[in-house]
Amino acid sequence: MSMHAPSHEDAFEAHHGHSHGHDAGHGTLKSYITGFVLSVILTAIPFWLVMADVLDSPVLTAVIIMALGAVQIVVHMIFFLHMNTRSEGGWTMMALIFTIVLVAITLSGSLWVMHHLDVNMMPMSPEMMRNMP
Repeated sequence: MSMHAPSHEDAFEAHHGHSHGHDAGHGTLKSYITGFVLSVILTAIPFWLVMADVLDSPVLTAVIIMALGAVQIVVHMIFFLHMNTRSEGGWTMMALIFTIVLVAITLSGSLWVMHHLDVNMMPMSPEMMRNMP
């Protein structure tokens, strides 16, 4: 006789294939290696873009770096956190969508703040500095 409530599922049962329909995703060596390789590539590309001064436009460079950062977050969620449409009745996919929206808001807000700090706080022209009290 079990001491647990009927809806309770302990880690031993879930891990050893006696799950009650939650279908939690488990990573394979191939999926971990794929995630690792993608993470390395998605880290190396922005580093190369900045260090080699590949693009003439700093704005384009920033946009590409932000997009690659967002893609890397999704790669981590899929390959390392095992988020998919089957796990937990689709709730992990809802968490993924929520995270994507949250990341988009955070990245755009960060760019907005950095732009306004640059416009409003950077040093003035030499003529304007001479006229300062």
